[in-house]
Amino acid sequence: MVNVLVVESGSDRKSLPAIDGVDFRSCAMDELAGAVSWAEVLLFRTFESADLRDVWRNAENLRWIHASSAGVDRLLDPVLREGPWLLTNSGGILDRAIAEYVAAGILASVKKLPQALRRQRERVWEHRGTNGIQGRHALVVGPGSIGREIARVLGALGMRVDASATSRRPGDAEFGQILDVHELPSYAGEYDVIVLAAPLTDRTRGLVDIEVLDAMRPDAGLVNIARGPVVDEAALSGALASGAIGWAVLDVFEVEPLPETSPLWDLDNVILTAHLAGDADDFAERLWQLFEDNLGRYLTGSPLANVVDKQAGYVRR
Repeated sequence: MVNVLVVESGSDRKSLPAIDGVDFRSCAMDELAGAVSWAEVLLFRTFESADLRDVWRNAENLRWIHASSAGVDRLLDPVLREGPWLLTNSGGILDRAIAEYVAAGILASVKKLPQALRRQRERVWEHRGTNGIQGRHALVVGPGSIGREIARVLGALGMRVDASATSRRPGDAEFGQILDVHELPSYAGEYDVIVLAAPLTDRTRGLVDIEVLDAMRPDAGLVNIARGPVVDEAALSGALASGAIGWAVLDVFEVEPLPETSPLWDLDNVILTAHLAGDADDFAERLWQLFEDNLGRYLTGSPLANVVDKQAGYVRR
């Protein structure tokens, strides 16, 4: 019998299925340290964050951990990174929803819909010139499964899309060219919009800093659906306030919820959302389908899908 412990939000527990050879139990995040010793498999069906050091100390029977998101930075502390456990993520099930969010944010920004909505609330009739995206040039930082779906959607809307990765290599079906992310300041000014879709690792933390922002054009935009710390948030706020860059669509932040004191709240060239880019009505069902498929592999001794390289911090594809 394989013991599977499902970690859920305390107020949002769901029924668990019956599968031959599997015993399911559920717990809340604050109950995990006391419950994990029973588990061979751990499924996080919540996006809550917590200090998990006590959890790993008690995980004497644990072999496999599955994360509910594509990014695993909230789980991947030094103990888990060096521990014996397999870690898989939910890459693939969020791709389309995030790509649609990115496209919606870009279109809303270049069509100046936030400004139009403000005028609507003020009952002010004001004509504004707007832009389009046909033929415009986008850079996706992070050509993983999410980045590639973003490229497909933006390409379908008529944009030219390149990627930025850990090394320069030839383009492919989704990207015209794939550039070296370490050289980002040297080519950031060539793009109308830069979309951040990279995992948070030691190498990507603070990737978009004042040097990159200074290199961008004053009419260009930045979209961040990666993780907040990929961007120097203070430098970004300054660049947006001064007009050094044109606009931003931000779904993730250094501190979440975004503090009321953040200057980003007051900028009219920013669209802010509460870490919801991957939300979709069928997310829970798709997460369970992915996990159940992997559980079938686990029960038969087959290789698991979406195995994270714990040293790199992401799935190598």
